[in-house]
Amino acid sequence: MRVYQWEKGRFPNTKVHILAIPCLHCENPLCVKACPSQALYKEEKFGAVLLDRKRCDGLRKCWQACPYGAPQYQSDEQGRKMSKCNMCFDRLEAGLTPICVLSCSMRALEFDSIENLTEKYGNSQRLDEMPKETITSPSIRYKPADHKREIIAWNAEKALALWQKRPVVDGDHLPDVFKTVSDVLQAPQEIIGRNRLVLKAENSQDLMYHTCNDE
Repeated sequence: MRVYQWEKGRFPNTKVHILAIPCLHCENPLCVKACPSQALYKEEKFGAVLLDRKRCDGLRKCWQACPYGAPQYQSDEQGRKMSKCNMCFDRLEAGLTPICVLSCSMRALEFDSIENLTEKYGNSQRLDEMPKETITSPSIRYKPADHKREIIAWNAEKALALWQKRPVVDGDHLPDVFKTVSDVLQAPQEIIGRNRLVLKAENSQDLMYHTCNDE
């Protein structure tokens, strides 16, 4: 399970996106077709895309084919065997819920048949910036986001004015945080490091950058 975080917008209309991505166990898994050693297969009972690690040769063609970057490797070293989410297949066989659903503190994840999820949340299989669902038909349904509500009333202009000036310290005037309000309101989008969703990282360092909440 990878949890991505990225930002959009400019002050005061900003938004932080957080998205958890496991293997989506697609109806048309391109990774299965791309694997030359037939190490990947889709089982019929739950629809899980599973891996036979003994067959994996580490060529990474499955990763190249998967639009979601679901296949994972322990390092950037070539030849490493792949690993991936297996839908907690052993737990399902025992009548238990996948561990990611049970461990989510915000209860953002739910597991059920695709028919029940569709009836409950609709037929949305993608969010903005994600690959088109027609590529692989992922076995997932996204609940539409609730309308944004203002919980605490505040004045953005006053907030900027308070933020701009710094107090006098030991008689010394510290420089302003920014020169003009336009420096904040018209800040270029490219100064935001993570300003888009990147599902397929080029290497392990890139993956850590897009999934770590260390700011």
